[in-house]
Amino acid sequence: MEAEGGVELTPGSKAGEDPSTAQVKIHFTTRQPDITLPQDLAPILVPTSFRRYGLSSVVNHLVGTEKPTPFDFLSSGTLLRTTLDEHLTANGLSSESTLTLECVRSLIPPLYLASFEHDDWVSSVDVLSDTSPARTWTKNGSLIGPGQERILSGSYDGLLRVWNMSSEVLATSASANAGGHTSSILAAKFISPNRIASAGSDRTVRIWKYTDSSESSSANIEPYLELHGHRGSVNGLAVHGPSNRVLSASTDNTIGVWSCKKSDAPAIPPSHTSSGPSARSKKRRLAASVNTPQRGPLSFFTGHTAPVSATIFSPTDNTVAYSTSWDHTLRTWDLTVQSSVDIRTTSHPLLSLTALPTFKLLAAGTSARHITLIDPRASAATVSPLTLRGHTNAVIALAPDPASPWGLVSASHDGTCRVWDVRATKSGEGGPVGESLYTISRESAKGEERRRVGGEGVKVFGVVWDATVGIVSAGEDKRVQLNRGQEATKLDGGALS
Repeated sequence: MEAEGGVELTPGSKAGEDPSTAQVKIHFTTRQPDITLPQDLAPILVPTSFRRYGLSSVVNHLVGTEKPTPFDFLSSGTLLRTTLDEHLTANGLSSESTLTLECVRSLIPPLYLASFEHDDWVSSVDVLSDTSPARTWTKNGSLIGPGQERILSGSYDGLLRVWNMSSEVLATSASANAGGHTSSILAAKFISPNRIASAGSDRTVRIWKYTDSSESSSANIEPYLELHGHRGSVNGLAVHGPSNRVLSASTDNTIGVWSCKKSDAPAIPPSHTSSGPSARSKKRRLAASVNTPQRGPLSFFTGHTAPVSATIFSPTDNTVAYSTSWDHTLRTWDLTVQSSVDIRTTSHPLLSLTALPTFKLLAAGTSARHITLIDPRASAATVSPLTLRGHTNAVIALAPDPASPWGLVSASHDGTCRVWDVRATKSGEGGPVGESLYTISRESAKGEERRRVGGEGVKVFGVVWDATVGIVSAGEDKRVQLNRGQEATKLDGGALS
């Protein structure tokens, strides 16, 4: 058979006619049921100059595919991203050894599908689909069929919008004088198919009742509950539907814990309505929506010494939470005893946060343009076992790949989202460095002759990755952008090195 450079290869044969060409024995394996390699396949000698393309040619011949299929290859749990020669050298291996490579189908680039235009910057997005957390948390809920998915957006104009998959607005939240936010919305999430949480620069967290009929082209967002107590803008939210809990990250250096049920939420703390100029302005805001029930926090967590940028529930234990801050730290919180139980200190301000529960790691985006993977366990010998590099501006939002424990997507002020697989690594100063698999640019900037410096005009503020809908991002270009790549990082086998 012919592979890269027209070299003919057979099991056990030498690759190439030039005796000076370095070769290595490759033992191909796979755990994917749709890739059928010959039984008792002997190692194959191939040139060490081969990359994925040449190796894919070999595997295509072995499996007898009618149409060439791109493959990826795992060596000791790490995706091959160099020539075989470079891989052998980096790992201290000899070309006399036999290298085992696991074949997996190659990653599919996320393709642009649509953009939903707004009147102002879009800060945040979420998805309601049959595979989204808000739906899967709901017991005995109605199925959300194909085409009935919903996209939630929060905007700097202070409004929430719910969209269908045809880029049509089904519902818009109330304006400030009708019980809505009085300033920019900075975070928004579905709690369930009929409840939404939002927060923003007006220092409030708000719970909304959402009603939707799959048979009509309209829906409704109604104010349900206002939650007061923060003394600074609320930059991030985390929700856990089954426990009716909401976490908030604020510029007042605190994390708020709230109930989204009226009956469980306490009254607004007296300190929030005490005398003084700032209190009078708060009273005016409270009076502006007096018809909506108003409540206070269950608790506030203090300890950070700078604005809190993000907070999440532990994906395996909803009584544990994590937070990141501009003070360079990641904190672990026990929600039961209401205290910080661990602190991890890094070298840069941390701006965003998501979890990789299979590896018991957290991914944090930084102001230094990279993503650091952090082991929050007290027994961890290394705080940051891997760094992901590639962005050219601050990494402001992160979301896990719903189909793969190895994948995540990041959003940056450089105007891009990047798709990562933590197995795609190389050696770097200070330890392993991960490289992104794909870069998603803003469609609004395509075709421009002038290069935008630092993401000028196209900064990305929010991103979510849904198994049904795809990668949904929000940005400074006043658009929600939808990209989809089926099984973008879904590969069988391998482990984080």
